[in-house]
Amino acid sequence: MPNTSRPANLLELRQSGWVSKSVKQELRDNFLIALAKGEALFPGIVGYEHTVIPEINIALIAGHDMLFLGEKGQGKSRLMRTLPRFLDEALPYIAHPDAPLHDDPYKPITRVCREMVNRFPEEQIPIKWWPREERYVERLAPGTKFADIIGEIDPARLAAGTSMSAEESLHFGLIPRMHRGIFAMNELPELDELVQVGMFNILEERDVQIRGFPIKFDIDVLILFSANPATYNRSGKVIPQLKDRIGSVIHTHYPEDRDLGIEIMDQETSIDLGEPFPVIVPRFMKEIIEELSVVARKSKYIDQQSGVSARFSIANYGTMIASARQRGARLGECPSVPRISDLGHLYSSSLGKLELDLMGSHQMSERQILDSLIAEAIRTVFSEYVDEHGLDEIARIFGQGVKIEVGDMLPSSHYSDRLKRVPPAWDKAFEVNASSDPAVRASCVEFVLAGLYATEKISRSQSRGEIRYET
Repeated sequence: MPNTSRPANLLELRQSGWVSKSVKQELRDNFLIALAKGEALFPGIVGYEHTVIPEINIALIAGHDMLFLGEKGQGKSRLMRTLPRFLDEALPYIAHPDAPLHDDPYKPITRVCREMVNRFPEEQIPIKWWPREERYVERLAPGTKFADIIGEIDPARLAAGTSMSAEESLHFGLIPRMHRGIFAMNELPELDELVQVGMFNILEERDVQIRGFPIKFDIDVLILFSANPATYNRSGKVIPQLKDRIGSVIHTHYPEDRDLGIEIMDQETSIDLGEPFPVIVPRFMKEIIEELSVVARKSKYIDQQSGVSARFSIANYGTMIASARQRGARLGECPSVPRISDLGHLYSSSLGKLELDLMGSHQMSERQILDSLIAEAIRTVFSEYVDEHGLDEIARIFGQGVKIEVGDMLPSSHYSDRLKRVPPAWDKAFEVNASSDPAVRASCVEFVLAGLYATEKISRSQSRGEIRYET
């Protein structure tokens, strides 16, 4: 309903035909309309079309509160933040200056609004509209107190003479203030047990009780949670009564194949690859970055209960592009193309995102573990290219006593001078113009050298930031 035509008082609201609904009914009705129209239900969500999204659909239609259960970096928060799109564009409420909540004009729950409805004619009861984007709020569990999300007695109001048992003595927390909206709690197992008790009372009875005083509110709110399985399933972290009252558990997961991971990485990386220092990223470099995450999620050196976030790939992708762009700016190469040597800068974007398994690391340092993961990722991707495109000719070229130095700050001409003739298989295999573009050729050369080294076909030595490959 356009702002100019929205009712401004209760009488106009009744005459408009507006119908009061619970927030879950509102979400369900709007969702079903979008579903029937064939609209994109969860834009920007990739890889969950046949697994996670159908479960969310059912939970919305059933009117369930939801828990999104999965390891870090699986899009749990993003999924929760997509649900407000199924709310109405705006919602009417009674505009009383002393009303702490957004009361339903037809069913007010606060004393001041009930009295206003009972005492004044409808044309004198002002109505305002609560926009969709303000009807969702999120809270991180660690450090959250009862007063933050439920409420507390306000000592200033007591000092002013308000009775402790009166509604006016209360300062409401986030959940009551989201009456007729959506409240999301991230990292549920880290929530204090006392607060969990207050939460399960809201989930079961839909009322708020503060400090045991006889003040109750029938709260209308959709509650969402997120949690990591390692902590959620640990005994004592979440009280059983709260678990029992959550309507649906939505299990998230990492991308089921590398291509989906690359699609997510491309979508989430907010880096302009264009002017003034453009960057071209070969497909095999994207595959190595995403394969690094795949390898880390299987590694015995990494704590698998913690998981390896999708942000790991996204941050590493950004670091690789930044290294290539720095080279382009310094050496005047346009465009610049990422190489294997650019992966030498991944320590800064990787190590803080990996949690080591102290039992499996055998005293290896973080850098050594990351180096081994990168080598495994290169070996996997290179082996796939060899199997698919038959790059034996490439191996022969570098297996005839060739010595090549590589480095992230070496000009591309350095590689062209050492590889005068590009094998015909390259342009087909790499789908980039290795024949005509020196920067692309340099990237291909480094990929092949690193792949041959990873498959133990050639040797490698390193000195002062440069790497030498030789037979």
